[in-house]
Amino acid sequence: MVIRVFVASSSGSVAIKKRQQDVVRFLEANRIEFEEVDITMSEEKRQWMYKNIPEDRQPAQGNPLPPQIFSDDRYCGDYDGFFESKESNTVFSFLGLKPTLASKESEP
Repeated sequence: MVIRVFVASSSGSVAIKKRQQDVVRFLEANRIEFEEVDITMSEEKRQWMYKNIPEDRQPAQGNPLPPQIFSDDRYCGDYDGFFESKESNTVFSFLGLKPTLASKESEP
């Protein structure tokens, strides 16, 4: 299972850059293996990301903004969903992974 984080390396938005960094740093700090997929230079990757986000999770206007998170081809969510799962200590469930011993999710 591969966690893929779709990012835009040349985003002009400080907010998007911070959100992308937040996701990547959290995954690195928790030693969760992931692949960063840059949609800036690849129309094919950008279109794949757009097509694989469920309709009910698409924004009302425009295209979904990075970061967008997938587990293999299963859509996990965007930054807001990631942030909520981080706050409630359920990131492993959000990512479709088994919780580690240090996680609240591993408690019975």
